[in-house]
Amino acid sequence: MSDDRYLVLDGLERRFGDVTAVDGVSLALRRGEVLALLGPSGSGKTTLLRMLAGFEQPDRGRVVLEGEDITRRPPEQRRFGMVFQHYALFPHLSVGDNVAFGLESLRFPRAEVARRVPEALALVDLAGYERRRVGELSGGQQQRVALARALAYEPRVLLLDEPLSNLDPALRERTRRELQDLIHRIGITTVLVTHEQDEAFDLGERVALLRAGRLEQVGDPAALYAAPATPFVASFIGRASRVPTTVVPAAPGVVRARVGAAWWDVPLPAGRSVPTHGPAVLYVRPEAVRLVVPGGGDVEGTVEGRRFAGALSTFLVRLDDGTTIEVQAPFILAVPGDRVALRPSRRAHGGLYLFAADE
Repeated sequence: MSDDRYLVLDGLERRFGDVTAVDGVSLALRRGEVLALLGPSGSGKTTLLRMLAGFEQPDRGRVVLEGEDITRRPPEQRRFGMVFQHYALFPHLSVGDNVAFGLESLRFPRAEVARRVPEALALVDLAGYERRRVGELSGGQQQRVALARALAYEPRVLLLDEPLSNLDPALRERTRRELQDLIHRIGITTVLVTHEQDEAFDLGERVALLRAGRLEQVGDPAALYAAPATPFVASFIGRASRVPTTVVPAAPGVVRARVGAAWWDVPLPAGRSVPTHGPAVLYVRPEAVRLVVPGGGDVEGTVEGRRFAGALSTFLVRLDDGTTIEVQAPFILAVPGDRVALRPSRRAHGGLYLFAADE
C-alpha cells in the first residue's frame, strides 16, 4: 500500500429513489493529507462523508483504507473519528464525560479511558477542563470538545462535517486558524465537508469540488482558482462574469474573443480543449479587468453598481450590448451612472477562461 493511496474512494455511488446523491466519485488521499469536500447544498458532499464514516452504504463502489476494503464495515470498526455539524455534545455531562462517552461505549478499559481523555483535551488546548459543564463553554470551546472526543479514539482518519458553521463570523475565523494548526500538528488524514470557500482553501491541502453528486475538479486551491476545468468551477470558485463571445485564432497559444465592440487576447489553457473559432463563452475574473477612460477603442459601458470593499471595490458595469461584467478597482474611480471602458489588465495572471458555448 502506497502512502499516496492511504484512503481511496473508488467509484462511489449512492441513490435515494430517483435521485442520485453521489455519482461515481473516485478520490485518493495520501497519508496525513487534508482534503476539503466543497460544493453547494445538494452537491452530495455530506452523503459522501457519511459513506466514508459507514453511516451510509454505497450502491456501487468501494472505500479502501491502507489497501483493505472497508466498504461493508460498520462505523465502530473503521476507527474513524467524526465531528458532526452540531457537535452532538451532551449538555448534562461534563467535558471529560463527553470526551469519554465514545470510548466507554466501545468498552475501552476504565484505565485506558482515564489516560486518553486528558491527553485528547490537551491536544485541543483544553487541559484541565474535564469537570467543566458544556454549557459553560464558548462555541469555539465546544467545537474543540467535539474534536477531542473524536481524537480520543486515536482514529486513522478524521471526518469533519461543516465543523465551523455554528460559529459567528469573527469566532469562525479564529477557530479556523486553531483547527488548521491542530490538524497539521497532529498530522492526521482528514476529510472536511464545507460549503464555505474560505474554509476549504484555508484548511484543505486539496479541494474536491462537487456538483449534483459528481466531481467537477480536484486540486490545490490555487489550481482550482487559476485553472478551472469547467464553467461551474470558474463561476463557483471566487467570482467570475459570464460573457458570451465569438473567438478567432490570433497567435500560437492565443485566441481573440469578442467583448462588446473590442477584441481581447485570451491564452489557450494547457490540457483542456477549447474552441478557437466561432461561438464560445468567456469567464472573466474581476481582477483581470481594469477601468479606463472611454474613447480609446476599448469596450464601453455604464457603471450600474459599486460595492465598497476597502482599497479595491467591486463595480458592476453593463456593456452597451447588455452584458454585465464585475470589475475590481479603487472605490473613487467611478460612481453609478458613469460611462467607463474596460481593458484586460496586463498584471492579471490568468483570469480570462474560455469554454465551449454548450458547456
